[in-house]
Amino acid sequence: MSKMNKIKIKIILEGDKDELLPNYATDGSSGADLKANISQDIEILPGESYLVPTGIFLEIPEGYEVQIRPRSGLALKNKITILNTPGTIDSDYRGEIKVILINHSKDVFKITPLMRIAQMVVVPIYQAEFIKSQKLVETSRQEMGFGHTGIY
Repeated sequence: MSKMNKIKIKIILEGDKDELLPNYATDGSSGADLKANISQDIEILPGESYLVPTGIFLEIPEGYEVQIRPRSGLALKNKITILNTPGTIDSDYRGEIKVILINHSKDVFKITPLMRIAQMVVVPIYQAEFIKSQKLVETSRQEMGFGHTGIY
């Protein structure tokens, strides 16, 4: 896996700050795990959401964004996901990274201190120049949208 420039990170946590450093679980991982920066357990009721602090602040290089994505294990085993997935962290944002977790299960879900709650992926960004036009190039699909290719 190729490495990009380093990203500066500021961490707020009492005690061992290195525990909150995002890390890649394997050499082939594209997402680095984010942990809950909480001092006591938090319970998310069924159908409810909660804004979970991570304790980290990033200096993302211009031309990149960080996307916050769900952890597949939490989604499969507990029906816990991210409400606005993928969450976008812009390069000019300097606030704390927080994750909106939602509980889609019928059970209360407990978030514990330093639990891995999400993953972040660093992605290059391209900005477009939008040009007004009265006509667009025609395609075979045209305006056919949701479900137009069938159920299966």
